[in-house]
Amino acid sequence: MRSRISAQRSRSTTTAPRKARAAKPSRPASPALWTVALPSCTATEAFGRIIGRSLAGGETLALSGELGAGKTALVRGIAAGLGTPSNQVTSPTFVLIHEYEGRLPLIHVDLYRLRSVAEAEGIGLQEYFQGNIVTAIEWADKFPGLLPSDRFELTLQHKTPTTRTARMIAHGPRACTLLAVLKRAVRQYRRAAAPEASPKIATRRRGPRTS
Repeated sequence: MRSRISAQRSRSTTTAPRKARAAKPSRPASPALWTVALPSCTATEAFGRIIGRSLAGGETLALSGELGAGKTALVRGIAAGLGTPSNQVTSPTFVLIHEYEGRLPLIHVDLYRLRSVAEAEGIGLQEYFQGNIVTAIEWADKFPGLLPSDRFELTLQHKTPTTRTARMIAHGPRACTLLAVLKRAVRQYRRAAAPEASPKIATRRRGPRTS
């Protein structure tokens, strides 16, 4: 009798329907991070040229950092990398927006003097986030709500009076593609350039490791 009861319990256990496991909600992809050390203004412009050559079109470059951190120097390099003479690039603090023609159209924006979202919207900033236009925005952190979700954030920070770091965060597929291309380009640059004839661009691995 005991063996019969045991068998019945065994059968009822194995034939009972299994409860479906609840699907775990997918987590949003973490932004990709990367940090580069720039020991001089010359190195900052050189890094900008590498960025310019790595652009495919349609990227939004959100630049931030304190006064004198090198944002305009970086944009001069980006313009040069796109085929625009770097001596044509000046800070757009008073004009707010400069447009440059090169391999890709480059829009250089400075939000430093704007005090409200309404003022920032009034200059037509969001009209440039389309097509193959590259938009480089200084002081972009003042109005983050106006920036597209797919953007390449780059923050310049002073370490010494002449040394700074560039900390990059890629949000969205287009920005992540740029970051991956940029990493490869920096590695090639460091291998090909003679140490005594070129500015040093040192990479640092910080935060979560990405591609």
